[in-house]
Amino acid sequence: MERLERVDLEMIRKAPLFEGLEQDSLEQLTAGATVEILQEGAQLFRQGDSAARFFLVVAGQIALTRASPHGDEKVIELLGPGQTFAEALMFMGAPRYPVNARALGTTRVIALDNATFTTILRASVDLCFRLLANMSVRLHRLLGEVEALTLQSAAVRIVNFLLAQLPEGAVSPTSVALGVPKHVIASRLSIKPETFSRILHEMTAAGVIVVKGPLIEIGDIKALTRYGSGG
Repeated sequence: MERLERVDLEMIRKAPLFEGLEQDSLEQLTAGATVEILQEGAQLFRQGDSAARFFLVVAGQIALTRASPHGDEKVIELLGPGQTFAEALMFMGAPRYPVNARALGTTRVIALDNATFTTILRASVDLCFRLLANMSVRLHRLLGEVEALTLQSAAVRIVNFLLAQLPEGAVSPTSVALGVPKHVIASRLSIKPETFSRILHEMTAAGVIVVKGPLIEIGDIKALTRYGSGG
């Protein structure tokens, strides 16, 4: 564990959860914070561990996962720079992490103390509402994903995933750097890795995309969208 650097403090100030936090509260929050630098595949915490801290990703990516009864790993959520996680657990008595947290590549995260943050919350109604809004957005997104996994075909899920990676206002031609292994994305989309690869081949044969390792080239965004809608 390391102490916070300027880049970490800047990331905290910019995070939606802490936006507008008074300087004294910010100093109180960061006084006991530490930095964890994780290498590829390293576990930040495991399912069932005591949850005394929540986290903010500074660089890299964290995969939240659970193991199935058969031993398969299911990716629940992928988190990148600026995103917080595990903050909702601080409101539970004797909380324990319900998932595993694993680094995808070299990853830097800030660990923040639950008890310190709850003390700050008691003094700030605005911060309480911001926390509720943050958790509501995540819940809404997860509910949308559950609906998509239930109602959408594997091909539609992949198309929507690719479209979601494009920056706002992207124009054709463009490309998407997957950033994480394809089997991780497949698990996130509840698709078998072989099915994921097969559909990418089918989309390539249809002229919708070109796969170059971790880079997906998209010649026509509208054509990709039509492919996902069956058009």
